[in-house]
Amino acid sequence: MSQQTKQGTHPTFFVLILVFFFWGFVAASNSILIPFCKKHFDLTQIQSQLVDFAFYGAYFVGSLILYLLSALKGVDILNRIGFKKGIIYGLLLSGIGAGITIAAVNVGLGMEDKTSAFYLFLGAYFIIALGFSLQQTAANPFAILLGDPAKGSHRLNFAGGVNSFGTTIGPLVISILLFGRAADAAASTGDTDISKINVLYIVLVCLFLAAAGIFAITKMPKGTEDDHFENSSKATRSLIGIAAMFILITVGISREKPLPFFIAGIVGILGILFYSQISARKSSGEGWGAMKYPQLIMGMIAIFVYVGVEVSVGSNMGELLKKPGFLTIDGLKESEIDPYIALFWGGLMVGRWTGAISVFNISKSTRQILSVIVPFVAYGVILSVNHFKGNDISKLYPFAICIVIQILGFFYGQDKPAKTLMTFGIMGTAAMVIGLFTEGQVATFAFISGGLFCSVMWPCIFSLSIAGLGKYTGQASSFLIMMILGGALIPPVQGGLVDIEEIGIHMSYIVPVICFAYLAFFAIRVKSILKSQGIDYESAISGGH
Repeated sequence: MSQQTKQGTHPTFFVLILVFFFWGFVAASNSILIPFCKKHFDLTQIQSQLVDFAFYGAYFVGSLILYLLSALKGVDILNRIGFKKGIIYGLLLSGIGAGITIAAVNVGLGMEDKTSAFYLFLGAYFIIALGFSLQQTAANPFAILLGDPAKGSHRLNFAGGVNSFGTTIGPLVISILLFGRAADAAASTGDTDISKINVLYIVLVCLFLAAAGIFAITKMPKGTEDDHFENSSKATRSLIGIAAMFILITVGISREKPLPFFIAGIVGILGILFYSQISARKSSGEGWGAMKYPQLIMGMIAIFVYVGVEVSVGSNMGELLKKPGFLTIDGLKESEIDPYIALFWGGLMVGRWTGAISVFNISKSTRQILSVIVPFVAYGVILSVNHFKGNDISKLYPFAICIVIQILGFFYGQDKPAKTLMTFGIMGTAAMVIGLFTEGQVATFAFISGGLFCSVMWPCIFSLSIAGLGKYTGQASSFLIMMILGGALIPPVQGGLVDIEEIGIHMSYIVPVICFAYLAFFAIRVKSILKSQGIDYESAISGGH
């Protein structure tokens, strides 16, 4: 694994970052796809959020399958086959999924039952994300391998920046494919043919297969680490319990009122994690592996909540912007929401580019100057992409105020993960509360700023959750990745509240308020947990993901 230590970055790294772009592009595109699918398939809001359920649920299922197979074999299967093959298999699986999506869309066009056609589309979409799950599990450590390990964090942050660029342009590209450029969209009624999605997935099939072919024929390190697998039977049982809750929710989707199933499933998952923490403490951690550490259990919940709130704010925003009287008198059409969706996901790019500054060996004064300049450079990229699409970028100018507030948050956080997470958690909570009690531009940009405050939470949560875990670090990382499941479950809960007439889309944003509040609580609580273990909770540097 050290062959690249004295060498520069392996050329294949620049192929590898393509998969980071895929993840961001497709994930952020969900925010445009959801309101479109809702109208096309005549869905309720909770049904429309099943796009996220299929996409992020695949991450959980894929990670869990890898873990259980490794537990059965007693070796880390991905490390045994190598990161290179893992990425190739993941790309091929996503390519197959994209191909099936094309078939599902065209078969669905001939079906009278639109709900069944929608579920057919979701099944194919699940396969794409299943491939992403395998790619992501292999690509992050592989990025460190493809060059000097000492500069691995630089490559990961660069890859994260590419990922964020994908999240920014994804909604805009999807909007162009569905509705045309801004001038065309303004002249249309908002109706479009779902078969237009074929173009996107034909391109994705070609890109997935081309990337897999390049990986296959390029001479590069196989990419493996120690394939020893830490078998923790009690932790495995807890994960199986979480899987059972996921199955319960999946069964509930076909019911007339699926919201109670989602709520029961989430309560069950949280109950299992808290029970695991209490039981591990009583048994001195025997058989629990990484789960014997309270910072990990709380961190698993934090990752669950963080991914959930990030996805939920963006995925329900289309419905909010369409509400008459919220931003405009008549509400926006599906074809008009993309600049705001792109701005939300672009906020993550702004924060991650800024967070990446800290990994470079530069003076404190230079870092402070760049911390002011870089966010506005990223903001300029967002405006430029919107201008290219033909959108009126003057509507997006007030976002500059939100960026200034985030910059102040960075300075206050001082690159310390607990302090940064607490700061952004509190800011996120405040922004969601402001959005709840206002309308128009103030509320719109308050909700959109959620992307800014989510931007650097992942590395903060991750570093705090695995601090002091030693030999259990690898296992803990896989547990944390599984908790991306929050992106599958929290958005439908908010969508279910939207469908309750007494609550509606605006007040449904109480869900993000609760999520941000927990993240602030986690930042405060984990400090005392780590301090009691004699761990320097501010030693890690928070960067982009």
